[in-house]
Amino acid sequence: MGLFQKLGFTSQVTPAIDWELLPAETFSIFESWGGKIRISSPDERFYYFFIDTWENPATLCLMERGIKFARVLARIDAPQGLIDKAVAGQGKTMGLDKSYAIDEELKKWLIENVVDGEDDSKVIPLASGIEKESLESGLPGKDTPLPADMQETALPQVPQYVQEEDVENIAKQSNFYDSQHNPGGSFTNFLVDNGDGLTVTDKATGLMWQRGGNDITSIRKAMDYVKKMNEDSFAGFSDWHLPNMAQALSLMEQEENDKGVHLHRCFSKEQPFIFVSQQRDPGGYWFCDFKQGTLFWASGTIPGGFSRLCRKQ
Repeated sequence: MGLFQKLGFTSQVTPAIDWELLPAETFSIFESWGGKIRISSPDERFYYFFIDTWENPATLCLMERGIKFARVLARIDAPQGLIDKAVAGQGKTMGLDKSYAIDEELKKWLIENVVDGEDDSKVIPLASGIEKESLESGLPGKDTPLPADMQETALPQVPQYVQEEDVENIAKQSNFYDSQHNPGGSFTNFLVDNGDGLTVTDKATGLMWQRGGNDITSIRKAMDYVKKMNEDSFAGFSDWHLPNMAQALSLMEQEENDKGVHLHRCFSKEQPFIFVSQQRDPGGYWFCDFKQGTLFWASGTIPGGFSRLCRKQ
């Protein structure tokens, strides 16, 4: 049985592996900014191997990609030494970039043992389809008062432009947890469910939050999203904005929840890292990464991230 047959593709439809497609290029290609590849149809699919380093040890995976579509089809049981060598040969990546390209040695192994080989035991299919995420909050109702032993906290103001050396102070000023900048931090929230299925309010900060948010996109389109949400009076309000660093960090929890993010489980996991309103001095954009539990920056002409908006009650 071949690679794609084991994954459920019929013999009449056998996709081809794109050996030239690099993980670093996929955002520009598939988020509609264009690149060296022009997509002719939203239904067109591309298939490529990449190395996922979100967990240790790194794993070799097969990706199915299209416009606004991404699905990891399988994990490949390749020699760990080959995987680690390919990662080491590309150096350290920044922030959100946890996907590495394969090298020529790994490509040769894949062709001989997976793509052209008859032994499919090294192909481990992953769950197909999209499991509906539970957003049951388990929170008290919106009329529940702040406990008597708590007071609303005035979060610190954060300047528009922030240097790397300033991030630790921002995290420590209100004792926010940040796995890199303040790993001993802990901030106590008091979240209540507003009963609309869309928002919760943290009475410890006076901030109302989206429980979900926007898909991955550019900062320009993220700002368009903010404008559209306000024009539509999302959840009945028209003063939504991207959170600043302190506001985003106020949601960060020390432990991952059962969805794999450092958030209360009332929030969707589909926005694992979000834009904040700060830019990096001397260049780049700041993000809050709820998957890794830290603030980070990324540079480039087309930085991308998710959005989760907030507003002051």
